Amino acid sequence: MSLSVLAPLAGKVVAVQDVPDPVFAGQFVGPGLAIDPAREGEVTAVAPISGTVAKVHPHAFIVVNSAGRGVLTHLGLDTVSLAGEGFILHATEGDQVEAGAPMVTWNPAEVEAKGLNPIVPVIALEAQDSALRLTEAGTQLAAGDEAFSWA
Repeated sequence: MSLSVLAPLAGKVVAVQDVPDPVFAGQFVGPGLAIDPAREGEVTAVAPISGTVAKVHPHAFIVVNSAGRGVLTHLGLDTVSLAGEGFILHATEGDQVEAGAPMVTWNPAEVEAKGLNPIVPVIALEAQDSALRLTEAGTQLAAGDEAFSWA
């Protein structure tokens, strides 16, 4: 059964290979895509799938569904260096969430103003690249639109 992975926020799709970070571009944590968010104030990133919050940090979260498939959402590059500043958490580890549930509120423009890239990789953990049907790079997505399907 195919898993629909939703866009955690609005923005333009970027191929994961084009993310300016070797870990994501090299697909070391898994395949997926990235979303370049709008720079229009605060944004609340939402859960891309229904499941259990396996990890949550101000800058990133992982939701794992009942079949054991995990999706990582990483809010910006090198944002761990902000030590949580500017991020508001809406979920904690162990929470059961539905796709579309609020996870983290942040401001991509403020992240960019601090010299960091606010691009958001959305990664299918431990997946095969061939198992994903990705939305084409350059496509504008709204939060909750399907970003990719995972066969």
